[in-house]
Amino acid sequence: MVKGEIDRKRYRCIALDDQLYATGIIAAYVDKTPDLTFIKATDDAFDALNMIMSGHVDLVFLDIQMPTINGIQFLKRCGNKCRVILTTAYPDYALQGFDLDVVDYLLKPFSYERFQKAVDKFRLLQLASMTPQVENDYLLLKGDAKNKYYQVKFSDIMFIKGLNNYISVYTKDQHIITYMNLKEIINLIPTRLFCRVHRSYIVSFNYIKFIDGNSLLIDEEKIPISESYKATFYSRLKEF
Repeated sequence: MVKGEIDRKRYRCIALDDQLYATGIIAAYVDKTPDLTFIKATDDAFDALNMIMSGHVDLVFLDIQMPTINGIQFLKRCGNKCRVILTTAYPDYALQGFDLDVVDYLLKPFSYERFQKAVDKFRLLQLASMTPQVENDYLLLKGDAKNKYYQVKFSDIMFIKGLNNYISVYTKDQHIITYMNLKEIINLIPTRLFCRVHRSYIVSFNYIKFIDGNSLLIDEEKIPISESYKATFYSRLKEF
C-alpha cells in the first residue's frame, strides 16, 4: 500500500448562478483552495456554454434554477466538455443531476468543508481520466488527510461497501473509507474482476468463498445478492 502526495495543477472554475451572494461564496471557497482558480461568475447560461465549448473551463458550479435555461437543460447541452457540481436549495433535483453524471450535489447553504468534499471527488475523477485504469492495476483513493491518496491494487480488493455518500474498500489487510459512491467507483474498476450484487455492495470474483442463493461469503462477510442484480451476477460468474 502506498500513500503520498500528487502533483497539483490549477483547475479553472466558473459559477453559473443568478444570485450574487451565492457566487460570492463559491468564489471565496475557490480562492481558499490551492489547486482551483476562479475565472468568472455569471447568470448567463449561454455565456457559460461558450466558455465551456471553447475549452476554457474545467469545473462548473451550477445552480439548477436559472432564468433563461434550467440547470438540467444546461447539463444536457454541456455533454462531457467539463465536470459539474450542482449547487441549489432544492434537494428534489439531486437524482436528475446524478443521472447526468454530475460530480456532486451541494445543498445551499453549504460549508467550506462540504465544498472540499465535492472538490475531492472532482480531483479523483480528474486523476482517473488522466491515468486510464485499463492500463493500470491499481485504484487511487482519497485518504483521510489533506492531499493524501492511497494506491490500492485491484487484486487486493475483496469487496466494496456503500455507506451513503462514502464507500469502504476492503482489502486483504485493511479497509479504507473514502468520499465517493458506488456508482462512481464502478466506473473506475475493471468489470472483468468486479460485479455489483446489491445497492450497497460490489464484490471481487476472486475472493468469493461460497454462494448460497441470495447471498455470498467473502472473508467473514456475508453479502446479500439482491433480485435486481442477481441475473447479471450469475451471468458474469459463468463467464469468469
